[in-house]
Amino acid sequence: MIEHAPLLPPSTDTVVVGAGLMGSAVAWHLARRGHRVVVVERFTPAHPLGSSHGSARIIRRAYPHIDYIRLTGEAFEWWRELELDSDGPILRLTGGLDHGADRQPRTIASALSRAGVEHDLLSASEAEDRYPGMVFEGPVLYHPQAGTIDAEHAVRALLAGAEAHGATTAQGTEVVAIVDGDDTVRVQTTHGDVRARTVVVAAGAWMPELLAGIVELPPLWVTQHAVFHFPRADPSVTWPVTIHRADMDVYHLPGGRDGGPTDARKIAEHRGAATTARTRSGEVDDGSRRRITEYVRRWLPGLVPDPFGETTCLYTSTQDEDFLIDRIGRVVVVSACSGHGAKLAPVVGRVAADLVEGHPSEPARFGLSRHRERIQPGRRPMTVLP
Repeated sequence: MIEHAPLLPPSTDTVVVGAGLMGSAVAWHLARRGHRVVVVERFTPAHPLGSSHGSARIIRRAYPHIDYIRLTGEAFEWWRELELDSDGPILRLTGGLDHGADRQPRTIASALSRAGVEHDLLSASEAEDRYPGMVFEGPVLYHPQAGTIDAEHAVRALLAGAEAHGATTAQGTEVVAIVDGDDTVRVQTTHGDVRARTVVVAAGAWMPELLAGIVELPPLWVTQHAVFHFPRADPSVTWPVTIHRADMDVYHLPGGRDGGPTDARKIAEHRGAATTARTRSGEVDDGSRRRITEYVRRWLPGLVPDPFGETTCLYTSTQDEDFLIDRIGRVVVVSACSGHGAKLAPVVGRVAADLVEGHPSEPARFGLSRHRERIQPGRRPMTVLP
């Protein structure tokens, strides 16, 4: 991995703006296909100011939409391939649980059945017998093909793989303007300009300001989410990754390195506080801490209700929380993964690489026009707290 911003080449095939999970995955696919790629990152890969840091993010198959279920299956294949090419583990399979009236486990189970994905529906008492220290409201959906990915290791492995095929990574380099011309697009940075045939903007919460005046984006919401780790009362007991949606919308999972030597449980709300990439506080508010601690006391008595390792992360969300992936002229937009994109990073990278090559390959639901068609005035995504 390059530790300092290199001298940028005057031209290349594709510039990728942003070296988070999505941008790194785009670079990985393009470089492996023989494209000349320059990745420009304002900070450092997997930095804590965005959405791709930390040692544990959920990967799962449980969606109510066949499109997403199909893509999660492809994602597992890409993650395994990346893992084989890297120097450390990225995936950790634990199985996955979904419960709560607003999570609609039966609806998800029906979709998994149609897709041929293994799963079980359990009663609350059956789930509590199977996973002591957890409290459930039934029915409870379990599926074995779920677990966590190590986001930081994944970013570094993707970039290393891209660099092994000739890509250049320029960190500590800010993009100040993107100028879409007739024959090339010019990316102006704090370390010089690069001309390219295409530019992929995978800058997460920074995307709206980068594309102002270039691409007419649908409404996007940037939110800051507090994340906590809670010790396990019995470290020998392990639980699947879990999504619980009822009075609160909570997810929890094994914390990995961030959970310390006892692999404490990572817990957060899917809802967050509205902010921007530049104005986020990075501070954990007392209300979030109180709500999650009360949740642990009620639903996870197998944890010690004493949070540590507190941090925050950013979501960039569309109104209906669908992904936004499209090409407009020489610009490919890759963002707004709405808090559930980490698991699908290598698939998003593949879709974006196809767009760079001029071959749209994936659901029209991710396109700009479909997002504009679905806009409901006055409605906000569920990720934004009132």
